[in-house]
Amino acid sequence: MVFAADDEIVSGGNFHGAPVAIAADLSVIALSQFVNISERRSDRLVDPSLSDLPAFLTSDSGLHSGYMLAQVTAAALASEIKTLAHPASVDTIPTSANREDHVSMSMGAALKAERALDLATRVISVEILCACQAIDLLAPLTTSPALQRVHARVRSIVPRLAGDRPPAPDIEAISKMIADGSLESSCELEVK
Repeated sequence: MVFAADDEIVSGGNFHGAPVAIAADLSVIALSQFVNISERRSDRLVDPSLSDLPAFLTSDSGLHSGYMLAQVTAAALASEIKTLAHPASVDTIPTSANREDHVSMSMGAALKAERALDLATRVISVEILCACQAIDLLAPLTTSPALQRVHARVRSIVPRLAGDRPPAPDIEAISKMIADGSLESSCELEVK
Protein backbone atom coordinates (compact mmCIF):
# COMPACT_ATOMS: atom_id res chain seq x y z
CA MET A 1 0.00 0.00 0.00
CA VAL A 2 1.27 3.41 -0.88
CA PHE A 3 0.57 6.32 1.48
CA ALA A 4 1.75 9.27 -0.62
CA ALA A 5 0.91 11.92 1.98
CA ASP A 6 3.18 10.22 4.53
CA ASP A 7 5.79 9.20 1.92
CA GLU A 8 5.36 5.58 3.11
CA ILE A 9 5.01 2.20 1.37
CA VAL A 10 3.70 -0.72 3.43
CA SER A 11 3.83 -4.25 2.06
CA GLY A 12 1.02 -6.51 3.18
CA GLY A 13 2.75 -9.56 1.77
CA ASN A 14 -0.06 -10.14 -0.70
CA PHE A 15 2.14 -11.48 -3.44
CA HIS A 16 0.75 -12.64 -6.74
CA GLY A 17 -0.27 -16.30 -6.80
CA ALA A 18 0.75 -17.00 -10.41
CA PRO A 19 3.77 -19.18 -9.49
CA VAL A 20 1.52 -21.36 -7.33
CA ALA A 21 -1.12 -21.56 -10.06
CA ILE A 22 1.39 -22.49 -12.74
CA ALA A 23 3.00 -25.16 -10.52
CA ALA A 24 -0.42 -26.66 -9.71
CA ASP A 25 -1.42 -26.64 -13.38
CA LEU A 26 1.82 -28.32 -14.43
CA SER A 27 1.32 -30.94 -11.73
CA VAL A 28 -2.06 -31.88 -13.18
CA ILE A 29 -0.64 -32.02 -16.71
CA ALA A 30 2.11 -34.35 -15.48
CA LEU A 31 -0.41 -36.49 -13.60
CA SER A 32 -2.47 -36.74 -16.77
CA GLN A 33 0.50 -38.22 -18.61
CA PHE A 34 1.24 -40.58 -15.74
CA VAL A 35 -2.31 -41.94 -15.45
CA ASN A 36 -2.63 -42.36 -19.21
CA ILE A 37 0.35 -44.71 -19.09
CA SER A 38 -1.04 -46.54 -16.06
CA GLU A 39 -4.47 -47.00 -17.63
CA ARG A 40 -2.90 -48.35 -20.82
CA ARG A 41 -0.98 -50.94 -18.77
CA SER A 42 -4.23 -51.98 -17.07
CA ASP A 43 -5.86 -52.29 -20.48
CA ARG A 44 -3.03 -54.50 -21.73
CA LEU A 45 -3.42 -56.78 -18.71
CA VAL A 46 -7.16 -57.36 -19.26
CA ASP A 47 -6.84 -57.84 -23.04
CA PRO A 48 -5.93 -61.48 -23.80
CA SER A 49 -4.62 -60.60 -27.25
CA LEU A 50 -1.97 -58.40 -25.63
CA SER A 51 -1.25 -60.22 -22.38
CA ASP A 52 -1.71 -63.94 -23.08
CA LEU A 53 -3.71 -63.95 -19.83
CA PRO A 54 -7.39 -64.86 -19.49
CA ALA A 55 -9.76 -62.14 -20.70
CA PHE A 56 -10.38 -59.54 -17.99
CA LEU A 57 -8.11 -61.55 -15.67
CA THR A 58 -10.78 -64.10 -14.83
CA SER A 59 -10.65 -67.79 -15.59
CA ASP A 60 -14.38 -67.79 -16.43
CA SER A 61 -14.55 -64.93 -18.93
CA GLY A 62 -18.02 -64.66 -20.40
CA LEU A 63 -19.55 -65.97 -17.19
CA HIS A 64 -17.65 -63.43 -15.08
CA SER A 65 -16.63 -59.90 -16.04
CA GLY A 66 -13.43 -60.03 -13.96
CA TYR A 67 -11.66 -56.68 -13.97
CA MET A 68 -13.37 -55.31 -17.07
CA LEU A 69 -15.19 -52.64 -15.07
CA ALA A 70 -12.09 -51.78 -13.05
CA GLN A 71 -10.27 -50.99 -16.31
CA VAL A 72 -13.28 -49.01 -17.57
CA THR A 73 -13.18 -47.06 -14.29
CA ALA A 74 -9.48 -46.30 -14.80
CA ALA A 75 -10.20 -45.07 -18.33
CA ALA A 76 -13.02 -42.81 -17.08
CA LEU A 77 -10.87 -41.38 -14.29
CA ALA A 78 -7.97 -40.78 -16.68
CA SER A 79 -10.35 -38.88 -18.96
CA GLU A 80 -11.60 -36.77 -16.07
CA ILE A 81 -8.02 -35.90 -15.16
CA LYS A 82 -7.49 -34.76 -18.76
CA THR A 83 -10.34 -32.28 -18.34
CA LEU A 84 -8.75 -31.05 -15.10
CA ALA A 85 -5.47 -30.54 -16.97
CA HIS A 86 -6.76 -27.43 -18.71
CA PRO A 87 -4.67 -24.77 -16.97
CA ALA A 88 -6.52 -22.46 -14.59
CA SER A 89 -3.57 -20.07 -14.67
CA VAL A 90 -4.33 -19.02 -18.25
CA ASP A 91 -7.65 -17.59 -17.13
CA THR A 92 -8.20 -14.33 -15.29
CA ILE A 93 -11.22 -12.33 -14.34
CA PRO A 94 -10.71 -8.74 -13.15
CA THR A 95 -12.29 -8.07 -9.77
CA SER A 96 -12.77 -5.26 -7.25
CA ALA A 97 -13.82 -2.67 -9.82
CA ASN A 98 -10.70 -3.50 -11.85
CA ARG A 99 -8.37 -2.81 -8.95
CA GLU A 100 -7.36 -6.45 -9.18
CA ASP A 101 -6.97 -6.56 -12.92
CA HIS A 102 -5.04 -9.84 -13.12
CA VAL A 103 -6.18 -12.67 -10.89
CA SER A 104 -3.82 -15.67 -10.80
CA MET A 105 -6.55 -18.30 -10.32
CA SER A 106 -4.16 -20.14 -7.97
CA MET A 107 -6.93 -21.39 -5.70
CA GLY A 108 -8.78 -22.94 -8.63
CA ALA A 109 -5.55 -24.50 -9.89
CA ALA A 110 -4.77 -25.91 -6.44
CA LEU A 111 -8.25 -27.37 -6.03
CA LYS A 112 -8.01 -29.03 -9.45
CA ALA A 113 -4.60 -30.45 -8.55
CA GLU A 114 -6.00 -31.91 -5.33
CA ARG A 115 -8.88 -33.55 -7.24
CA ALA A 116 -6.54 -34.87 -9.94
CA LEU A 117 -4.22 -36.41 -7.37
CA ASP A 118 -7.15 -38.15 -5.69
CA LEU A 119 -8.32 -39.58 -9.03
CA ALA A 120 -4.78 -40.54 -10.07
CA THR A 121 -4.40 -42.62 -6.93
CA ARG A 122 -7.41 -44.65 -8.00
CA VAL A 123 -6.12 -45.14 -11.56
CA ILE A 124 -2.86 -46.48 -10.13
CA SER A 125 -4.87 -48.66 -7.73
CA VAL A 126 -6.63 -50.28 -10.68
CA GLU A 127 -3.27 -51.07 -12.28
CA ILE A 128 -2.00 -52.60 -9.03
CA LEU A 129 -5.23 -54.58 -8.65
CA CYS A 130 -4.88 -55.98 -12.18
CA ALA A 131 -1.15 -56.64 -11.79
CA CYS A 132 -1.69 -58.62 -8.59
CA GLN A 133 -4.36 -60.73 -10.28
CA ALA A 134 -2.01 -61.30 -13.24
CA ILE A 135 0.73 -62.47 -10.85
CA ASP A 136 -1.75 -64.90 -9.29
CA LEU A 137 -2.78 -66.22 -12.71
CA LEU A 138 0.85 -66.72 -13.77
CA ALA A 139 1.74 -68.88 -10.76
CA PRO A 140 3.98 -70.81 -10.28
CA LEU A 141 5.98 -68.08 -12.02
CA THR A 142 7.05 -65.33 -9.62
CA THR A 143 8.06 -61.72 -9.83
CA SER A 144 10.93 -59.82 -8.19
CA PRO A 145 11.34 -60.01 -4.39
CA ALA A 146 10.29 -56.35 -3.98
CA LEU A 147 7.14 -56.86 -6.03
CA GLN A 148 6.42 -60.12 -4.19
CA ARG A 149 6.30 -58.05 -1.00
CA VAL A 150 3.97 -55.52 -2.62
CA HIS A 151 1.78 -58.37 -3.88
CA ALA A 152 1.68 -59.89 -0.38
CA ARG A 153 0.76 -56.50 1.13
CA VAL A 154 -2.10 -56.06 -1.33
CA ARG A 155 -3.29 -59.62 -0.76
CA SER A 156 -3.31 -59.02 3.01
CA ILE A 157 -6.18 -56.58 2.40
CA VAL A 158 -7.60 -57.47 -1.02
CA PRO A 159 -8.23 -61.16 -1.79
CA ARG A 160 -7.63 -62.70 -5.20
CA LEU A 161 -10.61 -62.35 -7.52
CA ALA A 162 -12.31 -65.73 -7.83
CA GLY A 163 -15.84 -64.67 -8.79
CA ASP A 164 -17.35 -61.33 -9.68
CA ARG A 165 -17.55 -58.69 -6.98
CA PRO A 166 -17.70 -54.89 -7.13
CA PRO A 167 -14.17 -53.54 -7.70
CA ALA A 168 -14.72 -50.25 -5.83
CA PRO A 169 -13.89 -51.56 -2.31
CA ASP A 170 -10.68 -53.15 -3.60
CA ILE A 171 -9.69 -49.97 -5.45
CA GLU A 172 -10.37 -47.89 -2.33
CA ALA A 173 -8.36 -50.27 -0.11
CA ILE A 174 -5.34 -50.03 -2.41
CA SER A 175 -5.77 -46.24 -2.67
CA LYS A 176 -5.56 -46.00 1.11
CA MET A 177 -2.36 -48.08 1.11
CA ILE A 178 -0.87 -45.72 -1.48
CA ALA A 179 -1.93 -42.63 0.46
CA ASP A 180 -0.62 -43.85 3.83
CA GLY A 181 2.67 -45.04 2.35
CA SER A 182 2.28 -48.64 3.47
CA LEU A 183 2.34 -50.00 -0.08
CA GLU A 184 5.55 -48.17 -0.90
CA SER A 185 7.20 -49.25 2.33
CA SER A 186 6.30 -52.87 1.66
CA CYS A 187 8.66 -53.00 -1.33
CA GLU A 188 11.68 -51.91 0.71
CA LEU A 189 14.27 -54.53 1.55
CA GLU A 190 13.70 -56.42 4.74
CA VAL A 191 16.44 -55.84 7.28
CA LYS A 192 17.75 -59.05 8.85
